[in-house]
Amino acid sequence: MKKIVSRAIVVLLLWPLLGIGQEVVKNNQQDFDPIMYRQGSAYRAASGEPGPEYWQNEADYKIDVSLNDVTHTISGEIKLTYTNNSPQDLDYIWLYLSQNRFKKESRGTLTTPIQGNRYSGDTDKGYTISDLKAKIGRSEALNSYIITDTRMQVTLDKPIPANGGVATISMNFSYEIPESGMDRMGQQKTKNGIIYSLAQWYPRVAVYDDVKGWNTEPYLGAGEFYCEYGDFDYKITVPYNHIVAGSGKLLNEKEVMTKTQINRMRQAEKSQKSVYIITPEEVTDYANTRPKQEGTITWHFAMENTRDVAFASSKAFVWDAAKIELASENKCVAQSVYPIEVSGNDAWGRSTEYTKAAIEHYSNKWFEYPYSNAVNVASNVGGMEYPGLSFCKVTAKTNGLWGVTNHEFGHNWFPMIVGSNERLYPWMDEGFNSFINTYAHLEFNNGEYKGNARKPRANLTYFSKKTREGINTYPDIVDTRNLGNTAYYKPALGLYMLREYILGPERFDYAFRTYIKNWAYKHPQPSDFFNTIENAAGENLNWFWRGWFYGNGNIDLAITGAHKQNGGYIISLSNLGEIPMPVHMKILFEDGTNKTLVMPVEIWHRGDTWNYFYKTDKEIKSIQIDPERLIPDINSANDSWPSNSSGN
Repeated sequence: MKKIVSRAIVVLLLWPLLGIGQEVVKNNQQDFDPIMYRQGSAYRAASGEPGPEYWQNEADYKIDVSLNDVTHTISGEIKLTYTNNSPQDLDYIWLYLSQNRFKKESRGTLTTPIQGNRYSGDTDKGYTISDLKAKIGRSEALNSYIITDTRMQVTLDKPIPANGGVATISMNFSYEIPESGMDRMGQQKTKNGIIYSLAQWYPRVAVYDDVKGWNTEPYLGAGEFYCEYGDFDYKITVPYNHIVAGSGKLLNEKEVMTKTQINRMRQAEKSQKSVYIITPEEVTDYANTRPKQEGTITWHFAMENTRDVAFASSKAFVWDAAKIELASENKCVAQSVYPIEVSGNDAWGRSTEYTKAAIEHYSNKWFEYPYSNAVNVASNVGGMEYPGLSFCKVTAKTNGLWGVTNHEFGHNWFPMIVGSNERLYPWMDEGFNSFINTYAHLEFNNGEYKGNARKPRANLTYFSKKTREGINTYPDIVDTRNLGNTAYYKPALGLYMLREYILGPERFDYAFRTYIKNWAYKHPQPSDFFNTIENAAGENLNWFWRGWFYGNGNIDLAITGAHKQNGGYIISLSNLGEIPMPVHMKILFEDGTNKTLVMPVEIWHRGDTWNYFYKTDKEIKSIQIDPERLIPDINSANDSWPSNSSGN
């Protein structure tokens, strides 16, 4: 016993000396560390789903407005019923007045470059607000209000009680409709009249959530929207000869449509092919296609559990529709409205076919479409989405019209069903949507427009630019020349790599569907997405979130050699980029056979080089990294061995 103790003492005394001259082994743990605070709470579980005490406030709207096509104005009244489900009493409410973006002194106008950009627009418009009232229950509660740029704060003289208290805010509002509405709304002149595309057209409550409280980022242009869910009941009064297409269900078709049109709509609701409600020949035949012949007419719509509504109005519309097939057999109709000039089969004559196909694809693959209609509007807008309704460029044709229609209706899943914050995280909106668009492109009409699907290595020049920016750059801060990559292409490519290269379709699809199901009609944060995918797929992906979504580095895997040894080959690999990745290799043998081998991402835990002994009694002819070209490796020259065996 004494000898054992003595030897232990000697070892302990010599221990510091034994380490002299030895260097600390550097590892790559920093690449695999968590990227943000992702611990669960009562509101948001660590599994990525809403927690047991998750809450969300509700905003219900009743709106009644008139459109004047002589003065090009909207005027009317709104009543917002706001339910405070949060655990805090609220002393004030913030609303967005997005039409104030079209003032010469707005923050958006003042931060637009002299040469302009996509988000340039009119600067002589904006809201007129009057007769504002507020109540808590039945008691008058307005203290004061102040308008700051695109936001309005309504201060109450007593708070809205927590856990279910209700306030109502009402006001009259009016504005002149912009001609150029920042590629989100506006006016399109046609030979038979103006098409008015109306969005951000009413005062909207801002979101109060458990992460930031009130979300009050100003509306500058590139950053889109973050809206509360609720029920909408809205009426649009227009000249008698106008047709109105709106989000949601038309409640008074007998008042605004003729018997012939109603019968055609019933036929369309059962038809797989487009059925005209108003034919090209009937566009200006108001006497036979309008239930009134003078004055105005009111179209009444309603939509439940939605974050927004939009509409279009014109006397120039051709109108057609067809049935959307859903697994649940819920009644749903695809519709299109467009001017006669673009009614050909190479253009908007196929719009309803495109709309129907997109909705059916996303419903079958990810989550069923919840609304009763999907309406595509030919517009001055290049492409912009709203719940159940999209504005797409009037001049779009063939694959261009399919592409924009597919994209805008894909947005019904992100961010209409899954209600992420577009102002801060456009990648959770544009990127996720661009990802699901890829598979719709490949499927539609047996691949008619599969060329619209971008390939992983189609844009390598961007990844080598010094001016590139990361996905996590806010949309109003990012260089507009980079926005297409930071918000759309790069995050979409990230999900594509997760599905096709890292996790595989089965694991990814289950996890992604779980995310949609968990956060349908709710407000997820980036951490909720990361946690959901990791939990449902059973994979720690810190290294990927850090490198691809919250970094600005590149992927550069390399094979540096394959040396024959007894019983096989030593294959030498290097990670020359900033992002670790699994390594897919295709080994081709001299006898013409081949073998696929996948090295896990963990080979890069302790360094950027790795040797693997591959047992074989065959002669290896060549080895190719990423043979299917599923990742945007910036240097394909080092992807093969021997170096001249690349399959590029």
